[in-house]
Amino acid sequence: MPLVDISAHTGDFNADPYPFYAALRTAGPVHEVVLGGERSWLVVGHEEARQALNHPDLSKDWFGTGLFGDAPVPAVATSMLDADPPHHTRLRGLVAREFTARRIESLRPRVRQITGELLDEMAARPDRRADLIRSFAVPLPMTVICELLGVPGLDRARFRYWSNEIVAPLDGVAADGRVLEQMTAYLFELVAAKAADPGDDLLSALIRTRDEDGDRLSPDELIGMAFLLLVAGHETTVNLIGNGVRALLVHPDQLAALRADPDGLIDGAVEEMLRYDGPVQHATHRFARTGVELGGTLIPAGSSVLVALAAADRDPARFARPAPDVFDIRRPGPGHLAFGHGIHFCLGAPLARMEGRIAIRALLERFPELAEDPDAGPRDWLPGMLMRGVTRLPLRW
Repeated sequence: MPLVDISAHTGDFNADPYPFYAALRTAGPVHEVVLGGERSWLVVGHEEARQALNHPDLSKDWFGTGLFGDAPVPAVATSMLDADPPHHTRLRGLVAREFTARRIESLRPRVRQITGELLDEMAARPDRRADLIRSFAVPLPMTVICELLGVPGLDRARFRYWSNEIVAPLDGVAADGRVLEQMTAYLFELVAAKAADPGDDLLSALIRTRDEDGDRLSPDELIGMAFLLLVAGHETTVNLIGNGVRALLVHPDQLAALRADPDGLIDGAVEEMLRYDGPVQHATHRFARTGVELGGTLIPAGSSVLVALAAADRDPARFARPAPDVFDIRRPGPGHLAFGHGIHFCLGAPLARMEGRIAIRALLERFPELAEDPDAGPRDWLPGMLMRGVTRLPLRW
């Protein structure tokens, strides 16, 4: 099967990757590709993606592969996202002791309050126009995750720049190394401050928590976990809201149905938004420790593997009725892979779902005449292959 250079299609691909994925799927569920000058194996079939996301021989522990020699593991790479069992099991267990369903549910009134305040600010604009991303989709989840972790005073503009550069670097390939240095330094100071003066927030709880054997997160592991929760805890929800509203506005029949029955349809609508145009386009890289067969293709040992969640969630073999390219908020499911699958399934999925349901419902109720701003110009898509979304979404009402 010929090598596919994704980099050669960057502009069209960022705007609409789905025809590209459909063509690949027609030829097979797994392909060798070039991305940013590097070779990887790209998984585009739904069943193969499920297998890859939970395959014991596809490792997330890149620093354990020997590829980096004796280089020390950066603190930000010590989270459960970059770990395999049994280390992953230990880290996730310690975090799950504090990041509980009860703690998440307790945030519901505050999520509603922040949502209402942001919508009040939008409604007060005399020109009845706003960029949804800047005015709503970014500040809502950022405020929630910062308050959850106990960092309400964080410089949000600076943090937003750091986060964007990490998940969607401007050059589309690699983050500015200074960003990781700056963010790591900030997180070391934050953890030290919390250790000296703990509160009732999640980060203070993670510093205190121990399991039955007395195990606890190390200082570097606390940095890695804070990094993961801050970045993943808001970036995914930003694009869930942005992509979801965009999908509704270009499907007026679905928008009308949701407005007519928000109680009955909001949960299914958010699941369909996650499937149809989810916030994470590709899962982070995996490393084949041995030769791995997926969908009849042998991926050689030592290869990098990317799971295209966006491609898997449009696979007609899994989403046949209605067709996968149809946006239908009544679609039975969920069945999508927007939050991953297996041991690395997103721990924050319940929080993202809650924020998405509250935010989108409240937005539609506040602005009955919501529409895209016709004077906004062309869309600016996030660069890179990790996140899926737009940098701005100008609306009017």
